[in-house]
Amino acid sequence: MPMIRLTVPSGALTEEGRKTVQRDLAAVLLRWEGAPDTAFFRAQAWSYLVELPEGAQTTAEDDAPRFLVEVTVPQGAMSERRKAGMVEDATKTVLGAAGLSQDDALRVWVLVHEQPEGTWGAGGSVIRYAGLVALAKGQKGQQADA
Repeated sequence: MPMIRLTVPSGALTEEGRKTVQRDLAAVLLRWEGAPDTAFFRAQAWSYLVELPEGAQTTAEDDAPRFLVEVTVPQGAMSERRKAGMVEDATKTVLGAAGLSQDDALRVWVLVHEQPEGTWGAGGSVIRYAGLVALAKGQKGQQADA
């Protein structure tokens, strides 16, 4: 079950980008994680938008907005190839939501946090990666039958 958090300076996203970026990032993450596109898995892809107050983010060089995307996935859920694709697509998604071009890509950082097996819980139980894989296979089978 993936989780994604975007931290941005207040006002750094366009009006439309602010409305859509959370679901867009969640969709990017689910696609690269290889999860089925079902209501169940979409509902488990939590997405947070954290807007920092004015003046809360800067660099030693300037005050141009920077964007931090933090992704939490179960350990082993994403290969290096999948992580690279997710980082690229998440960066493009954030740039689009902020009305910026690819020239500003270094202003978007993506951190992938892999949660070790046995340290993720939901619904009062520890969630195991093998259980998620089995559930995804069942969801994909249901989707194909529909």
